[in-house]
Amino acid sequence: MADTVSRRGFVGAVLPLTASSYSRIAGANDRIQVGQIGCGHRASGHRRMLKLSMGTDPNFDLRGVCDIWSVNREKAADDAGELFGRRPKTYKYSEEMLADRELDAVMIGTGDHQHARILAEVVRAGKDCYCEKPMANTLEDAKLARDTVLGSKQVVQMGSQWLSCPYQQAVREMIRSGKLGKIVAISQSWNFNGPRWDVPKDPNILTIREADTDWNRWLLGRPRRPFDPRVYFEFRIFKDFSGGLTDQWFSHGSGLVHFYLDTFIPDDIVANGGIFAWHDVRENPDTFSCLSTFAAKEVLYTYSTTFGNAYGDHSIIRGTRGTLYSPGGEGSPQWWFVPETRSGWRSNTVFDLKAGKPKPQLVTVPGLTETPPVEQGDDLKYHTDDWFRSMRSRGTPNGNIQTGFAHAVAVVMATRGYREGKKLYWDRKNERIVDRLA
Repeated sequence: MADTVSRRGFVGAVLPLTASSYSRIAGANDRIQVGQIGCGHRASGHRRMLKLSMGTDPNFDLRGVCDIWSVNREKAADDAGELFGRRPKTYKYSEEMLADRELDAVMIGTGDHQHARILAEVVRAGKDCYCEKPMANTLEDAKLARDTVLGSKQVVQMGSQWLSCPYQQAVREMIRSGKLGKIVAISQSWNFNGPRWDVPKDPNILTIREADTDWNRWLLGRPRRPFDPRVYFEFRIFKDFSGGLTDQWFSHGSGLVHFYLDTFIPDDIVANGGIFAWHDVRENPDTFSCLSTFAAKEVLYTYSTTFGNAYGDHSIIRGTRGTLYSPGGEGSPQWWFVPETRSGWRSNTVFDLKAGKPKPQLVTVPGLTETPPVEQGDDLKYHTDDWFRSMRSRGTPNGNIQTGFAHAVAVVMATRGYREGKKLYWDRKNERIVDRLA
């Protein structure tokens, strides 16, 4: 059987397109049958999102959960039973669950290196999908997933939940309106002080045995190595399976920049960093920064994260007529607009509003009256709401496949830029990452 995989451990063989692929399409009044592939930490967040979305669309069931680690799938089934009043079916392998003709949609919460191939598998089985980010961390897998989805009729939502946040949407509308003038630069600095993703006394690491799972499936085509529980659960810090900061936080950051600018994939990237704070078992950097440009928009984009200091999280969008500033980290819904009241130097005055010192203005959303917090959790109800609406209407969700491909390419460029120590370019015509453009 072909190698396949999971976040806390799951996956399935990529199924070929055949005449037996199923064609259930959820209508406006149908009860949508949902399954989960991968039953680890992020999958528990997916279940919380589903529970929250019951307030908007209660007409669905969590029908099945799938994970190659027996402990994980049984815990997930028990948790789902408590949340939804019905214990779902359990499966070890994806092909077993995807053979269920009553299943309409699948949420993927596996390891970073497994998302794209499982997404292709789910779509080929005729199911709609919610796929965690990053969609892929190799260009080959990104193209596989994108082309498979575009060749289907399935509705696919990426796990880039901030694209459905009403405050991020308000920011994009302000940019589109021209209120900031021409955008010239965007910078993000999202930080944390701690050895993130490495938990030496993780009970799962102490509990799992190779006989309880399927290690070859979990590897999903990555280099063979002996079974290692730490790699299995802490894949984010090992370079064969993830870029770490690039796969995780930068995928959100670049995805938001694409969203704000209405343009996809930076034209170039250069990156640097290293392991400067946490000299544990990690192979990926705990401190990282990259710089890129969007040539057509004439925008400079800078991104940075350190796990050795948590001070000064922010996102800043700079325009010739004003600035949008968020004092929070990833996905912060609190934004302030500060107008530029004067532009000029010596006798060259471009404009002067005679407005004195500008006062920051809180970005608001109609119907939401409270000041938004500086931080918000990952389990954003708006995003699963959008997925359900899109499945019922057969429309395009906020985190569609093109947004997934775009953030995946940005992730691959950033990871390679850091590891190879050189500037890389995106060849838009031939869809290649190259050392220089012709």
